[in-house]
Amino acid sequence: MTKSIYFKEEHEMLRAQVSRFVREKVLPNGEQWEQDGMTPRETIREMGELGFLGIQYDEEYGGAGLDVLATVVYAEELGKSSFGGFAITSLVHTDMASPHLANAGTPAQKAKYMPDIIAGKKITAVAVTEADAGSDVAGMKSRAVKDGNDWVLNGNKMFITNGVHADIYFVAAKTDPDAKGSRGVTIFIVEKGAEGFSVGRSLDKMGWRSSDTAELIFDNVRVPEENILGEVNKGFYAIMKNFQNERIVLGAQALGEAQKGLELTLEYVKTRKAFGGTLWDKDAIRQRLAKRQSEVAAGQQLLYHCAWLEASGEECVKEVSMVKAYCGELVNKVMYDCQQFHGGFGYMREAAIERMVRDARVQSIGGGATEVMLEEIAKRS
Repeated sequence: MTKSIYFKEEHEMLRAQVSRFVREKVLPNGEQWEQDGMTPRETIREMGELGFLGIQYDEEYGGAGLDVLATVVYAEELGKSSFGGFAITSLVHTDMASPHLANAGTPAQKAKYMPDIIAGKKITAVAVTEADAGSDVAGMKSRAVKDGNDWVLNGNKMFITNGVHADIYFVAAKTDPDAKGSRGVTIFIVEKGAEGFSVGRSLDKMGWRSSDTAELIFDNVRVPEENILGEVNKGFYAIMKNFQNERIVLGAQALGEAQKGLELTLEYVKTRKAFGGTLWDKDAIRQRLAKRQSEVAAGQQLLYHCAWLEASGEECVKEVSMVKAYCGELVNKVMYDCQQFHGGFGYMREAAIERMVRDARVQSIGGGATEVMLEEIAKRS
């Protein structure tokens, strides 16, 4: 990698360590995980032992105390694994679910949960999305009502990554039914095994096959007062706050996927013989791949600068929205061309690029659809 003004020695050491883990542990096993529909708990535990699951978290809980640029390095290298399901299993745990606890948890809550989360002994999931409330959090229908010292939680959540195998869930529900729009939402900590809480079904997805995704059902689940995360009726703001980190991470994963797709395709076209030479000898192919490489390089600079702004405490909602919109669309353009230039082989299940095409499709949907991101940009223009 070309030397960057954004990364320090500790970032590059992390990059090398994650890259080695992907090479030695993920690539030999990823196909089996795709068939199993999940990444093994033992793999998550091993990642915890290597320090991957607490990159930005406090050292007192076992974290590394690094910045968002380190997380970008981590997500980018996971994206390069070519197994999007494996990557998102970890990234939901580290950067989409557990940050709610790290950001808003009480000292007692953090002491109880954070060490096992960082060690990979407990897997986390965040349950915000519903069948009729994805990017539009205001459409949430789940409800929680105060009853003595407990809250009684009812509702369904949909498309929840790590939903089947998680141990700790951060669940958003309306606690003030009279509040307008997205107000009146509270986040609760719900542990697996709570009475009335069940996995409705494991969902069968187009891509990200090595991650588990579920529908969750909450039927009169009693949640004790001490399991409220943050302030009552202020959960929406916590959700929005973490969207910044989540969208940066998804952008990094998408760019890692795009880089890997281009790498595989360059290897293929430089050896595939056709019409008296290699595919690389054809101007149309060579120039299209050069264009995509240029776009990925531009995306990296946007991503890295945005992460630097976030790490510096600068207001960058507009820039984060640009990262999510640009990278989510770009990885799909890259994969389209990569599959095209693999020809018939690229349509076969045995080709990594076929899997990567399916995995990439959700990048313009999850974590904030492109259209929603463009509206965020437009509102600040």
